[in-house]
Amino acid sequence: MLNHSLIPVRGARRRSAIAAVAIALLGAALTSSAPTFGPRFQTTGTVARVKPSKRPAIEAAFPRDSYGPGAVARLVVFSKRVSGVRMQIFRAGTETGSIGPRDELRGTAVTPARRLGNLRRNQTVWVPIPAEPTGFYYVKLIAGPRVGYAPFVLRPGRLGEHRIAVVLPTFTWQAYNFHDDDEDGESDTWYAAPARKKTARLGRPYENRGVPPHYKYYDQPFLQWLNQDKRAVDYLGQTDVARSTGRRLAEAYDLIIFPGHHEYVTKREYDAVEGFRNRGGNLMFLSANNFFWKVVTRGNVMYRVRMWRDIGRPEAALIGVQYIGNDRGEHRSPWIVRAAGEASWIFADTDLRTGSRLSSAGIEIDKTQPSSPRGTKVLAELPNLLGSGKTGQMTYYEKGAAKVFAAGAFTLAGSVRQPVVNRLMDNLWERLSRP
Repeated sequence: MLNHSLIPVRGARRRSAIAAVAIALLGAALTSSAPTFGPRFQTTGTVARVKPSKRPAIEAAFPRDSYGPGAVARLVVFSKRVSGVRMQIFRAGTETGSIGPRDELRGTAVTPARRLGNLRRNQTVWVPIPAEPTGFYYVKLIAGPRVGYAPFVLRPGRLGEHRIAVVLPTFTWQAYNFHDDDEDGESDTWYAAPARKKTARLGRPYENRGVPPHYKYYDQPFLQWLNQDKRAVDYLGQTDVARSTGRRLAEAYDLIIFPGHHEYVTKREYDAVEGFRNRGGNLMFLSANNFFWKVVTRGNVMYRVRMWRDIGRPEAALIGVQYIGNDRGEHRSPWIVRAAGEASWIFADTDLRTGSRLSSAGIEIDKTQPSSPRGTKVLAELPNLLGSGKTGQMTYYEKGAAKVFAAGAFTLAGSVRQPVVNRLMDNLWERLSRP
């Protein structure tokens, strides 16, 4: 799923290139019990695969999505045999500029290089996690022209080191991971064609030399924004949230941010986030199609169960909007501001007024539903983006002491380099970071 808003559109040649890339990078096209769509919106369980990198790689992965400072983590080798390997740990998002190739992670080294020598499949390398600030990190493995990345979240030593938390979509990353784990020629994800799988493994290498799917477009810009502006936050993986409770999260944080495509959620995570909101915690959703599927995990296997809305917990009741469809990236447009007067704080210090055009968005869209909390305000829309009535909506609501914002489309997090989006994000931060 490509964030088109990061690509300048000048001339037919570039527009054609954008269309080709967009189709190749589509996200989840899933059916819904909510609004009825035409056939092209009902491609249940299938998605176009991002073509894997052909550059030589070293495959290795951590079994867990996060580790605490000072822990010793187990790194598992998936490559058959590699000679003369060196390893170094980096913090991602501290670099300047955008990433070029999609099979590359960039950041700042936090450890010296370490020689590992020869590695073989299923070998364990024990990695001391440095006592560095919480963040998104990766191990970089190098052996001649071969390169591999093994990312992990470095969670805080305790919840609430900072009053704001950012939750990275670690389950969604693995759902969109087309890695062939058992080398049977079939990708091990439910998005593989034919769509007969209902499982995806956790703790495995990502394709494209270990880089999480769509990291370049969805995640890196937001991580850079946090680091460059020195915004102090706790970084969490999805399992960290699931291990907590609404009460503990509310004691630790004033605001929890979901910057990416947070589609796959366990009951424990859903309960914890909903409980956090019910205790006055603020939420910020910066992409779309969040809290859509219920999953369960057993060991290192994730099972897709049912859509939350089909088991009595429509995601709009938490987020304000919920997923209504996508069109394989064929259409995108600017958000049209609808309520500049009612929510003047979010548009402060911008030139945006009712009717103004904001950035460019689409790919997947969300919309308000009867289950949306009373008083949910539509701040901006993508009118009829997927056809008549199929409109994406950016929303805000307050429930008790809680304040909840949802972008309703892809993606504010990925578009934060644009000056007007940057200013809007500053305004969101200022309002929602307060209890």
